[in-house]
Amino acid sequence: MKVHDYNDFKSRVFSEVHKQVIGQDDALQLIVAALLAEGHVLLEDVPGTGKTTLAKALAQTFKAEFNRVQATPDLLPQDLLGGMIYRPQTGEFQLRKGPIFTQFLLFDEINRSTPRTASALLESMAEGQVSIDGRTEKLSTPFFVIATQNPLESQGVFPLPEAQLDRFLVKVKLGYPNLEEEGRILQRFRSGIQPEQPNPVITPEQLCEIQQQCKTVRLSKDVETYLLQIARRTREDKAFITGASPRASLALMALSQALAWMDGRDYVTPDDIKRGVVPVFSHRVQLTPEYRARGDSEESALLGILERTPVPAELRSLHKGSGKKRCGCCYGLF
Repeated sequence: MKVHDYNDFKSRVFSEVHKQVIGQDDALQLIVAALLAEGHVLLEDVPGTGKTTLAKALAQTFKAEFNRVQATPDLLPQDLLGGMIYRPQTGEFQLRKGPIFTQFLLFDEINRSTPRTASALLESMAEGQVSIDGRTEKLSTPFFVIATQNPLESQGVFPLPEAQLDRFLVKVKLGYPNLEEEGRILQRFRSGIQPEQPNPVITPEQLCEIQQQCKTVRLSKDVETYLLQIARRTREDKAFITGASPRASLALMALSQALAWMDGRDYVTPDDIKRGVVPVFSHRVQLTPEYRARGDSEESALLGILERTPVPAELRSLHKGSGKKRCGCCYGLF
């Protein structure tokens, strides 16, 4: 895919997904950017907001193999990974592949699975491989996990450990549709006409090429410094017990590169960094009990850090001067 196809890619993907999903443009942009950054997504919201529908539509748009796993407390790791089965006809053991052997995996209600089963995802998400009875099996490329969880559930759920949360590039909340969008949802179902199925617009092979292109998006020294300042402030701010790790900084850089690519740019701007801070950091930092008791959240504390972290002075100075057209060097921010 060439440079001039950037905007075309985004419009085609969004157009096809919207055949099944109404609205959710902001969430969709973050999810697609995480996919282009070779990351995984944790979708957190109440039931009925379209999490499963969005995942299925996205897989169809990318012409990808798709499997869905419904997590339950009695789900075992081998139910996800598969196992070795003895074949009497041949006298040999043969691998029976589980649903994890796919390109797009939807793991529904991950917090309903036991820690043992949830941790079975860890190696696959980090290394693109699984270990079964002493054998290492490579997974398909691309390999993309969308896990969902209901934040309101308290019975029969197991909070994800920090190590598992850290494997998700972003945490995305879909939220409720607005009045006009929900009206369109009612009209669609009232008409009795089945929504049109998304057409594939990108093949998995093309997706792998785009993922490599996103890694080449430039990150200037000034923007890199801005990113690092935000990460460091999460470690020094008294609102947090635990700040963002170096892995979180790498994740924010990768997501920012993908967001820039989707906007048709070959360079990252501070705005790209700002868009990624909350979805990348919110599940990797921990708020102190005192701040939580005041009604604060990780998201609000991170937004406060963004407000207090100035954009590098070098970028502001580049835009000084009267009557000059904004260019890529000054990022069009001021």
